[in-house]
Amino acid sequence: MKEDEEVVIDSSTSLLIETLEKRWKTYRSELKRCHKEPSEEAIHDFRVATRRLLALVDMLREVSPHPRLGKLRRIFLNQLDGLDDLRDTQVMLVEVTETLGDLPELAPFQEYLTKREKRLLRSTTKEIKTFKSGRVRPRIDSARKALFKTEDENFQRKTLLQIVDDAYETSMRRFRRIETAQPGTIHRFRVAFKKFRYMVETVHPLVKDFPEDNLKHLHDYQGILGDIQDVDMILSTFDEFMSRDDSYNPEPVRRFYQQRHTEVVNAFVEDMHLINTFWRPDLESPFPWNAGQSQQKTTTLKVPASLSSDQERDGDKNRIKVELPGNLSVH
Repeated sequence: MKEDEEVVIDSSTSLLIETLEKRWKTYRSELKRCHKEPSEEAIHDFRVATRRLLALVDMLREVSPHPRLGKLRRIFLNQLDGLDDLRDTQVMLVEVTETLGDLPELAPFQEYLTKREKRLLRSTTKEIKTFKSGRVRPRIDSARKALFKTEDENFQRKTLLQIVDDAYETSMRRFRRIETAQPGTIHRFRVAFKKFRYMVETVHPLVKDFPEDNLKHLHDYQGILGDIQDVDMILSTFDEFMSRDDSYNPEPVRRFYQQRHTEVVNAFVEDMHLINTFWRPDLESPFPWNAGQSQQKTTTLKVPASLSSDQERDGDKNRIKVELPGNLSVH
């Protein structure tokens, strides 16, 4: 670890214990909300709380290995999987309902989603009732006790930062493989970036001069990726709906969300270079907020030809020029 990256709190062990307590408390609170009423907001907040706790568990498995942590991880993953369909349906239903006034052709699709939500609520509500924090508590307690036994504080600090280095490297690998005409490449990057973001939320107090507004920038960056995912999901679900009901012309709805997709992809392309500002590229490099202004260079990113015509084209009609800091290239 370099001198200008020394920790700025007294103990990484204290940080982990405090973070574990906070995320465990939030998880239990959001689970209680879901037990009372599995609304779109409640489901969303519970999933976020679970993912944050899951990211922390992944870190704890590296710094303080314990068999119960693997079981804990599987519990959280199973809970998330059990809520996927309901959460996706609720997100689409909120969006479609808000857009219905401007696009009346959405009415049959809204009815389809409403029925789907009711069906999923019946099954998922029963499943949520099986999520009991009391079953998880012993494993959380074991993780906490294991942290108190940590002897090599310096090793733990370095390990924590290395874990985030690895998560960032995974994100960058998937970033370089993005082809915006292929939604799956953005989705895979989004999943990796989300895990990286939650880890940064934990360890950033360990890094000197970490910009506090970076946490908001991380949130906003992930939000752009989420917008793309939501529109992709609506388009694919709408096609599924049309395969069952071809009684009306789908083109107005399809055109509307294809245009929306173009807009959100454009928003991502405009800000995609910010990935370089969130973390260091490798262990030997300084963090970007300590490195000064990086040299800019031009590279290309594959995008659909339908992207905004005011973007400068570079050779292939399916490419636009994008400015990226440092030595990052996108293939």
